[in-house]
Amino acid sequence: MSTKNRITPEEALAYHLDPKPGKYEIMATTPMATQRDLSLAYSPGVAVPVQAIADHPETAYDYTVKGNMVAVISNGTAILGMGNLGALASKPVMEGKAVLFKRFADVNAIDIELDTEDPEKIIQAVSLMGPTFGGINLEDIKAPECFIIEQRLKEIMDIPVFHDDQHGTAVICAAGLINALEISGKKIEDCRIVLNGAGAAGIACLELIKAMGAKHDNCIMCDTKGVIYQGRTEGMNQWKSAHAARTDARTLEEAMLGADVFLGVSAKGAVTPAMVASMAPNPVIFAMANPDPEITPEEAHAVREDAIVATGRSDYPNQVNNVLGFPYLFRGALDIHARAINDAMKIACAEALAKLAREDVPDEVGLAYGRKLTFGRDYIIPTPFDPRLIYVIPPAVAKAGMDTGVARRPIIDMEAYAHSLKARMDPTASILQGIHARARQAQSRMIFAEGDDARVLRAAVAFQRSGQGKSIVVGREADVKEKLEAAGLGDAVRELEVVNAANTPHLETYKDFLYARLQRQGVDRHEVAQLANRDRHVFAALMLQHGHGDGLITGATRKSAHVLELINKVFDAKPADGAVGITAVLLKGRIVLIGDTLVREWPDENDLADIAERGAQVARGLGLEPRVAFLSFSTFGYPVSERATKMYEAAKVLDRRGVDFEYEGEMTVDVALNMEQMAHYPFCRLTAPANVLVVPARHSASISVKLLQEMAGATVIGPILTGVAKPIQICSTVSTVNDILNMAAIAACRLGQDK
Repeated sequence: MSTKNRITPEEALAYHLDPKPGKYEIMATTPMATQRDLSLAYSPGVAVPVQAIADHPETAYDYTVKGNMVAVISNGTAILGMGNLGALASKPVMEGKAVLFKRFADVNAIDIELDTEDPEKIIQAVSLMGPTFGGINLEDIKAPECFIIEQRLKEIMDIPVFHDDQHGTAVICAAGLINALEISGKKIEDCRIVLNGAGAAGIACLELIKAMGAKHDNCIMCDTKGVIYQGRTEGMNQWKSAHAARTDARTLEEAMLGADVFLGVSAKGAVTPAMVASMAPNPVIFAMANPDPEITPEEAHAVREDAIVATGRSDYPNQVNNVLGFPYLFRGALDIHARAINDAMKIACAEALAKLAREDVPDEVGLAYGRKLTFGRDYIIPTPFDPRLIYVIPPAVAKAGMDTGVARRPIIDMEAYAHSLKARMDPTASILQGIHARARQAQSRMIFAEGDDARVLRAAVAFQRSGQGKSIVVGREADVKEKLEAAGLGDAVRELEVVNAANTPHLETYKDFLYARLQRQGVDRHEVAQLANRDRHVFAALMLQHGHGDGLITGATRKSAHVLELINKVFDAKPADGAVGITAVLLKGRIVLIGDTLVREWPDENDLADIAERGAQVARGLGLEPRVAFLSFSTFGYPVSERATKMYEAAKVLDRRGVDFEYEGEMTVDVALNMEQMAHYPFCRLTAPANVLVVPARHSASISVKLLQEMAGATVIGPILTGVAKPIQICSTVSTVNDILNMAAIAACRLGQDK
C-alpha cells in the first residue's frame, strides 16, 4: 500500500481559502456589456421567454439553465465518515460534489444545505425547488431518513432524485462485480453473496444486484448484530426486513463459509483472513469501507491467491469510486430531460462501465496510475481519469431511459450525441493530469533552487508527498526549517533533502567545471568561487550538470532574463544553442502554445521555424496533434509589410525542412483560431484551428500571454524551456505554489526535451 500523497490540515485549509473562499463561482454565459444586453437579460426582454415557458413548460429546458443544473442537497447528518456535524459543516463536501459534477461531466451544480433533521421538512423544501433544477442529488443524509426522503421525493417530483451514497456505490459495485464474475467463470444467479453493512449503501448494493439477477435467498445481509434472517426481530426495520433471507447462518463468519462474493460497506477489520480462507474458489471480495477496508488486499491474498479484491481506496487496484457513476448518470438523464433515474438506467451505467474496463486502455490512462492497465484481476473497474467515460457512459444511460419511457426529449442521433459529449470536456484537467502522471512514473530527483521562498518550499513538499519523486532544496537548513514551520509544514523538514555550498562534498568539482567553462570569458577563480558559493541558481545548475538531480526549478524570486543569464554560465541555453520558450495558455476548453516567450528577442525566419518545431514537440508531449500558425497583422500577403515577410518566409523554411506537422502563415490570429474566418482561404493547409502560435517577437509573445492571463483569466503554464541539454524550468516571480508544482512536473516528465 502506498503511503504517499499526504495532505496536511494546513494544506487543506489553504486550498479552500485561496485564491477565493470556497470552490466555485457563477459566471454569465450571455453578453452583459451593453444596455441592450441587460435589456435582453432582464426587463423587458426576459418577458418573452417567461411567456413562452408559461405557455409551454417544457421550453424551460431551452430558455433556462434547468436542463443542465443539479441541486446537491444535504442536512449534514452523515458527513463522510465523520457523522452528524450539521448542515453548515457539510458545505465544503457539497461544494466539492458540485465541482465534481462540472469537472467530470460538465453538469452545473449548486450545493444546498438544509438545516433540519426532520424528513418532512426536507421533503417539502426539496419538492418546492423542482422548477429550478433538472435533477436532485441527495448526499450525506443518515439512514433510515435517507430512504424515506428519497422515496417520497421520487413519488412527488418529475425530475431525477438520486441519493448517491446509496446508488452511486451500488452502480460501481455492480460494474466491478460483472467483470469479477466473468473472470471467475461464475453467473450472478448462481452466486452466494454476503453483504456486511445494512446502511444506505449496503441496502442499495443488494437491491441493484438482485435487479441484475441475484437470487433473494442467495444474498445474506449482515449488520452489527449478525445475519439478517427471516424471523429476526432485534434491530430490524422495514428496509432490512425486505432482505431477510431463509438461512441457518447467524454470524458473518458462518455466512462467509462457501460464499462466492463478499461486499463490505461496514468497518475496518470486519473480515478476518480465516473468513476469506473459508470462501468458495475464486472468491470476489469488495471491501469498500473507508478510509480503511474490512480486509486489505494484502491480507486477503495472503490466504487466497485466487481472490479478486476491490476497495474504496485509490492506492489499491480496483477502486470502487462513485465519481465513475453519478456525473455520467446525471449527464445522460439530463440530456433526455428525464423524469427519473430508474434501475434500468443504473444497470445500463454498470454494464457500460464493465464493458469499458474490458476494452484496450489508452496509454495516458496507464501513465496516470504508473502501470499498464489491462483487463484482469487487478483491473475490473475503469479509472476515474479515463477520457472515454464522458462519451461512453451517458449514451448508455440515455438509451436505457428512452427505452423505459422516462425521457421527455429522446435523442435521435446517438452517434452525434457521443461526439457532442467529447466536445463538452475542457482538456485542461486531463492535460495537467497527464503531466503529473508522467512525473509520478519518472520518479525524478527535482532540484528546487530557491529554498528561501515559502512558495517554493510548499511546492517541493507537495511534489514529494504526491509521489512524483524526490525533492532537493537549495538553501540553509535553519532557514528552510523556519519557513516550513511558519507554513504549517514543520513535519516536512525531515523529509526534504537540503543542500548548499557548505554541506555538499562536490563544491570543488563544481568550481573546477565552472572555471574551465568561463575562464576565456574574463572570469577568474575568485569570481567562480563566488558564483558557486553564493548564487543559488548557479549552484543548483551545477548540481544538475553533474547528475546530482534530474531536473531544476528556479525563477520564482528573480526575473526570468536574469535567471536565464545565470543558467547560461553552466548550460548552453542561448538562441544559437537551440533554446526556445513555449508557453501553454488554457482558456474555455481550448489550449494554445505560444512562442518564443523566453529566449529569442527578435527571431528571423530560421529562428521562427525553430520555434515552430519546438512548439510542435511540446504539443505532442501534451498529447496534441500540432497545427502551427505563423501570426502577423497581415494574412497571406495583405497588407504588405516588411515585418510580415519573415512570417511568410518561416513557412517556406519549414517547407524545405520537410517537417511532419501542419503549418501555415502568415495570418492574423482570428484566421488561425476561427474556422469560419479560415474558410475564406480555402487553400489554407490547416485542417483545424491552430494550437501552436508563433509570433514575430518575444515582446509580442509576452504581451499576448499576459493579456490573456490578466484580462481573460487564462491558465498559463510556462514558459516551458526547450532545447537545453537537461530539464530546466524557469518560473515567474508571480508563480503560485500550484504553478511551481506544475513546472516541476513538466521538468520531471522532460516535456520539450530531446529524447
